[in-house]
Amino acid sequence: MFSKKTVMIIGVIIIVSVNIIFLSVSSKYRYPAYSSGRVALNVVAPFQDVITNTMRFATNIWRHYFFLVSAARENDNLKKELSSYIQKSNEYHEIELSNIRLRNLFDFRQNITGQVVAAEVIGVDPSPWYRTIVINKGKSDGIRKGMPVVIPEGVVGQVIDAGNHSSKVLLVIDQNSAVDALVQRNRVRGIVKGISSDKCILKYVVRRHDIGAGDIIITSGFDGVFPKGLSIGYVEKISQSSSGLFHEVEITPYADFEKIEEVLVLKSFSMNNPEDKKGQ
Repeated sequence: MFSKKTVMIIGVIIIVSVNIIFLSVSSKYRYPAYSSGRVALNVVAPFQDVITNTMRFATNIWRHYFFLVSAARENDNLKKELSSYIQKSNEYHEIELSNIRLRNLFDFRQNITGQVVAAEVIGVDPSPWYRTIVINKGKSDGIRKGMPVVIPEGVVGQVIDAGNHSSKVLLVIDQNSAVDALVQRNRVRGIVKGISSDKCILKYVVRRHDIGAGDIIITSGFDGVFPKGLSIGYVEKISQSSSGLFHEVEITPYADFEKIEEVLVLKSFSMNNPEDKKGQ
């Protein structure tokens, strides 16, 4: 069985052939057979008109088909180029953000005298009860249990387990964390404890001491883990109660623990902290 397209092509060829034969015959007997040639012409003319219009229609369709195919191909190429440019733009933007973070980390590093190891965060504990992160440096880089971990914004936590090439860091917001701290304004001491959320509390601040919302809390250096003068956070609110010896103080850490990507591990240290000296 022939397809419709094949039958159409064969029909067009037959019509064209008949047309050519009639025209050839009529041209040979132009003068003697004038009337018969005119009859043939009248018979063939409608077919010629149909063929011409059909050919013109087919040519236009063919031309538009190729135009659409070309346009579609060009559109696909433009989409690929746009996707490539968007990807490159995202990569450049990510590099720019990374450079800003690393520059801040480097500037902060200048305030620390001692050995420091920069590390990337490669994992986060999914448990709601334990707030820890995993960094990509370990014993092979000189990292040991108990070393403090910081960022330019403030204290992050301390190393609680070190493998050969990675380490686990306990965040200050974990309920098992405790940091000896000072109220920078008046040097009142207390212990910053995590509460397994994004907040901490400042414990053991005697009620007679003056402390208010917005006061900056820094490390005291008395716990032997963190150097003195590192920022921890600020006082969010104080819950007043009629009984008890101590203030109930809620602290908001400066570090955004959901967005930490690079940290510094302090192997040995002393801090150059002009702001802390002003407070003394």
